[in-house]
Formats: sequence, structure tokens, C-alpha cells
Amino acid sequence: MTELLSTDQESGDARIVDDAEAITVARSLASAFAAGAGDRDAVRVHPHDEVAALSASGLLAITVPAAFGGADVTPTTLARVVALLAAADPSLAQIPQSHFTFLEALRRNGSAALSGRVWPRILDGARLANAQTERAGKTVTDDATTLRTTPGGFLLSGVKYYCTGALHADILAVRAVDVTGRKVVAYVAADAPGITIVDDWDGFGQRTTGSGTVGFDRVAVREDQVLDFTALLEKPGTYGARAQLIHAAIDVGIARGALDAIVPAVNAARPWFESVGPTAADDPYLIAQAGDLELAVRSAESLLLTAAQRIEDADREATADPTSGTSSSVRDRIAEASLATAAAKVAAGRAARRAGSELFDFGGTRSASERANLSRFWRDARTHTLHDPERWKLHHLGRWALGRHQPPTHTSL
Repeated sequence: MTELLSTDQESGDARIVDDAEAITVARSLASAFAAGAGDRDAVRVHPHDEVAALSASGLLAITVPAAFGGADVTPTTLARVVALLAAADPSLAQIPQSHFTFLEALRRNGSAALSGRVWPRILDGARLANAQTERAGKTVTDDATTLRTTPGGFLLSGVKYYCTGALHADILAVRAVDVTGRKVVAYVAADAPGITIVDDWDGFGQRTTGSGTVGFDRVAVREDQVLDFTALLEKPGTYGARAQLIHAAIDVGIARGALDAIVPAVNAARPWFESVGPTAADDPYLIAQAGDLELAVRSAESLLLTAAQRIEDADREATADPTSGTSSSVRDRIAEASLATAAAKVAAGRAARRAGSELFDFGGTRSASERANLSRFWRDARTHTLHDPERWKLHHLGRWALGRHQPPTHTSL
């Protein structure tokens, strides 16, 4: 029977002990990652060294529960860490999105056996990636991948697409359907026999996320590698909001990165001849446009932190409530966390796309040069914000505004 994890993944060199240290480490790494981000994007070079640095820094273990020796940072800290990384390199920041999301699933609904196997490996630098989405189903929630029961154990078979981070993973969290029709997540070693990972992601943005296709051909799985995903979603909770918070943080980071890129762009540009200022940065219309962009990005950053706080509030009350989320007070808190996160995600996406597009106004014609590769901010924003439609987040916000209808509980809200 295949072991849950192979033993040759990078070993973590550091243990981050608290929220403050997580921010400090993220800021330091982001500075280093930014230097080569444009070049990696231009020729689609995967950030293997940078991902290894994330593991070695201890950042990938910051959500490990304190009971297992982790820093157990707050959603606010996690959002700030991801936004810092995304401002430097949006593709790199997206790679651990599913890592943190499926570790949260493990925290909430993992068995003692599965938890005891996975958490120590994460502390040692192991990386987790998702294998969720399929192309044949009517919607993204439909799964044809199966976990079949045999006399010798379970066998996992199917094909998954857009498996972000799979090229760098030690563990794959694979969504499947078991014999009862319930959804499960199997945590399997990425190099287990029967698994094929193909580097075929060809998106025009987020080019180096390692989002390839993964095939599973009768992969052996033990019972203690399986998490009941249906049970995780059956009761109200903030699991979906936490997942969406990370996506919002990526968009916030893209927006901030694009806005920061305005400075060198405008400094290299010539002033418009009708402007009375000596430099392009003195153009009163560019100053006004920059101020409006700064407002949009700061608003998205603020909404992100508000959403993170609402998630913390909901989780705190749910933990204190012995009814485990069934009281009206807890349900209200969870609903507010989902709505706040939806608002943050929409604002972040809008800010990222806008900043990535308007960046060119500050640099003029020369900013369209392929060598400058300033298009990567808009390409990354446009690609990442396709992940889940903003229109449905606005729908739930509108239903709340007009009728105080609580939003549903699922992984995209």
C-alpha cells in the first residue's frame, strides 16, 4: 500500500512562531521574489527555487494548529502574507492557495490518524496542491473521479484539471465520489504509482502557477487518507469564506503590485506637451488618476482585512457555542463573514483589473514594450478573477441588502 507521503520533499529549515514573524518573513521573501517575477512570466519559467524557499522559510506551515506545534496564525495574517507575495509575483502567491485551503479542511474534518500524519510533514516543509476541477461535468461541482472500494482497500481513478501547484506538490488533495455518492478528499502522495502530472497549463496570465492536468489510474488509497468532504459542507461554517479570502488577497496583491509599477513607468515617460509640469508625474490629470487608483486599491485592502476579521469573529463564536454553529447568532456571524468576503473579493478583482489596465496610461507608448512586460499585471488579474464569477457574489450581496437573505454555505462564498 502506498504511503501517504514520500520522504524526499524539501525539509523546512525554519519554524515561524507567531503572526508578527510570518509578516516579517513574507515581506523579506516578497522583495526577493519580485526581482525575477517579470522574467519568469515572460518565458514561463516555473519558480522551483522560489517555492522551495517558501517551504524552507516556514511560511507554508503558518496555519498548522498550535496543538501540532504550528504558529496557527489568524486569517488576517494569512491574508496579509498572501497579498504581500502576490504583489511581488501573483503566480507564486497562487501556488499555496489550495495548500492552505485543504489544510483548513483537514483542521475542520480530518481524522486523528490523517491529522497526525499530515501536520508534522507540513511543519517539515511538505507542499500540498489541489486536484478538484473536471471538464466533463455540467458544473464545476460535478465529479466523475471515483474512490472505489476493493478487498484490498480503495482505488482512486479519474482526471483533474487546473491543479494549481501540482508540479511542486508532495501531497495532492483529490476530490472524488465514493461508493455512497458522497464527496470525499483523498490526501495522497504526489509521486504515488498511478499518478501522472502533466505541465499543460497555457493561460495567458498566471503563467507559472503549475496548474497542470493530473491523472489517477487505480491509485491505492487507505481509509485513513480520506476526509469526508460532504460532511464538512453540511453544516454552516467559514470554510468557503477562508478559501475565498486567499483568492481576494491574491487580487489585492496584484492591484498593489500594478500600482507600485506606476512609479518607474511614469518616471520613464515624457510629459505630455500640453502639461505645464517638467515631468510626466507632474501632469495634473495623471495625478488625479493615480489618486483615484490609490483609493480603489486602499479600499480593496481595507475590505480584505475587514473580511478576515469577520471570519475570525464567526469562528470565535462558533468555537464558544456548544451547539456547533446551529444557533441563530452563530449563523448570523457566518453569514456576515461570507458577505464581507464576497465584498472584498469583488472589490479586489475590480481594483486589480483596473490598476493593471490603467498602468499603461502612466508610461505612455513605451510601456507597451514586450521587454517591459507590464502586461503581466492585467493578464494575471484577468486570468485569476475568472476563478469564480463576481456576479454571483453581487447577487448574494444584493439579496442581503434587499431582503436580509443569508447566503448559502459552499466553497465559493
